[in-house]
Amino acid sequence: MVAYNLQLQCLLLQFMNLTLEEIKTPITKEMDEFEVKFRASMKTNVFLLDRVMSYIVKRKGKQMRPMFVFLSAGASGIISESTFTGASLIELLHTASLVHDDVVDSANYRRGFFSVNALWKNKAAVLVGDFLLSKGLLLSLENNEYELLRIVSNAVKEMSEGELLQFEKARRLDITEEIYYEIIRQKTASLIASCCAVGASSSGAPKDVVTCMKEFGENVGMAFQIKDDLFDYGDDEIGKPLGIDIKEKKMTLPLIYALSKSSWLEKRKIIGIVSSESHKPKKVKEVIEYVKASGGIEYAKESMNRYHQKALTILQDLPDSTYKDSLKHLVQFTIDRKN
Repeated sequence: MVAYNLQLQCLLLQFMNLTLEEIKTPITKEMDEFEVKFRASMKTNVFLLDRVMSYIVKRKGKQMRPMFVFLSAGASGIISESTFTGASLIELLHTASLVHDDVVDSANYRRGFFSVNALWKNKAAVLVGDFLLSKGLLLSLENNEYELLRIVSNAVKEMSEGELLQFEKARRLDITEEIYYEIIRQKTASLIASCCAVGASSSGAPKDVVTCMKEFGENVGMAFQIKDDLFDYGDDEIGKPLGIDIKEKKMTLPLIYALSKSSWLEKRKIIGIVSSESHKPKKVKEVIEYVKASGGIEYAKESMNRYHQKALTILQDLPDSTYKDSLKHLVQFTIDRKN
């Protein structure tokens, strides 16, 4: 009966298909106030740094992470000044990680705009990332938010370990499904888990609720990343460019599953293409078609939906509220999104 009710919830959420603006209705006031405070906190006395900070703020994305913080706080207790501090901590961490990632990946673009390293070179970008991390440390210490700092610092550690684990394993192209899940848990899910844990902790919720919200966020993050990996095999008119993970020699779930069902010769051929010929569009297309024919897409979607279901199951223990309803819609948005 519980499983049936969850499936019914999913169908209803898909049917409603709310926009992000509609989803954040219960926290519109808080999000507007947060944006003003966050912009003000990014001001500096160093002209170059102030210029870069202004550029970063103007390129803000969907702001899903602060939304998770505020909605988790509202669903778990009361949104407080501590919640604003927590949301700022998360944004500072997330922005720093993006700036550093672009340096590591030698990426010239981020969300359709030039990356910081493309405009101001790697040295400036690394220092900007360091500045953002130090701002987060100071913000938490100045407000005596030691528990929030602990939660966010743990996410930084997890994200770094995940990146290094992927780097270590990717060179041999032998990532197993188990290792893949551990990599995305650390790289992506840990940050969304910290958003929800920070929100719950800042609301005054008891430790068991904070733990549950962290688990909720982790499941959302797992579903989010699998969805992101599926874009590699979709239409190149939506999401990220088609086959970009293959070109970058990244082993994601659809490909890992396809290889696990392959003969030795097939596996050797596909790995050979990914290793040595991923710069050739025709060869990338060959890998994509192979993954589709092997059932890799369906398998990844099933995995994504399992994490989605786990997240909704955890939410059932929270009292009914508009915040809880919006969290459900936000979870649905993460797996329905087109980019």
